[in-house]
Amino acid sequence: MSHLLAVQAQDLRAARLALRARSRDLTAGAVDEALTADRSLVVAWLGRGTLHLVHRDDYPWLLALTSPKRFRSNERRLQQEGIGADDAARAMAIVETALGDEGPLTREGLSAHLRSHGITTTGQAMPHLLMRSCLLGISVLGPMAGAKQAFALTEDWLGRRPSSLPDTERAATLARLARRYLDAHAPATPADLAGWIGLPLRDARLGFESIAGSDHAPSRPGSVSPRLLPSFDPYLLGWKDRTFMVSDAHRKLVHPGGGVIKASIIHYGEVIGTWTHRKKGGRMTLELRPFAGLDDALARALDVDAEDVARFEALALSR
Repeated sequence: MSHLLAVQAQDLRAARLALRARSRDLTAGAVDEALTADRSLVVAWLGRGTLHLVHRDDYPWLLALTSPKRFRSNERRLQQEGIGADDAARAMAIVETALGDEGPLTREGLSAHLRSHGITTTGQAMPHLLMRSCLLGISVLGPMAGAKQAFALTEDWLGRRPSSLPDTERAATLARLARRYLDAHAPATPADLAGWIGLPLRDARLGFESIAGSDHAPSRPGSVSPRLLPSFDPYLLGWKDRTFMVSDAHRKLVHPGGGVIKASIIHYGEVIGTWTHRKKGGRMTLELRPFAGLDDALARALDVDAEDVARFEALALSR
């Protein structure tokens, strides 16, 4: 997880599968254990205005670096939903009190608390109130509550609330961001980093300039065995220009629009198809949708990875 830095996690099931694709013997249960018992992994709004899964040590500095820009857009969205500054501040106090008094709560639990105090939670109001709570460092998505992830009070869950980023530390933090990004995405450009993290291009350039001359081994898979990557995988989102991995003829099949990134079949760094899976009872059905025919060796390799997806989920694979 630390090598990846951050994995998009508005779909936590997909984020888990992204870790599976880069590990051996990991299970979905172990990821949930890291979220719930170890507290080594957390989820928060940390880049591009969406949720990301990160190691707890990377959460404070990423939040401090990315939250100011996100906070301004969040404020506008809340106003569009009819929630002014006073009600937004009151909502944050309600969330903080509820989490402090009761411990981790799901979205539904927090929504009930806000409604009981006259705060609207309809439309997109609730997601943006939860985002605001995370951007302010009040809460973080941590433990699993059954199939759902609960919000926890950050200072209780991680020991302290993250602080803001002093101007004197901004340049060093941008250098840290660039170094960690390149560890997972080299070769890449400042434009790639800016698009990946959701910061201005000038910030990405400053980060790159600060580490000029550093060596970063290429991260784009060239000889990696065929792999089934989930939707919103870091590989599919890591660069602004994705033409090296998806041909124009197949781009709409992988990126149909509306922010959707489909689960993809990767072979020698290229997307050669998409895939879906369904769970029912203790079994998983997995369907491959290659863009062209598969030779026998490639088909067998993908069968092996499909078996591993089922193993990861503690399910039997249906043929």
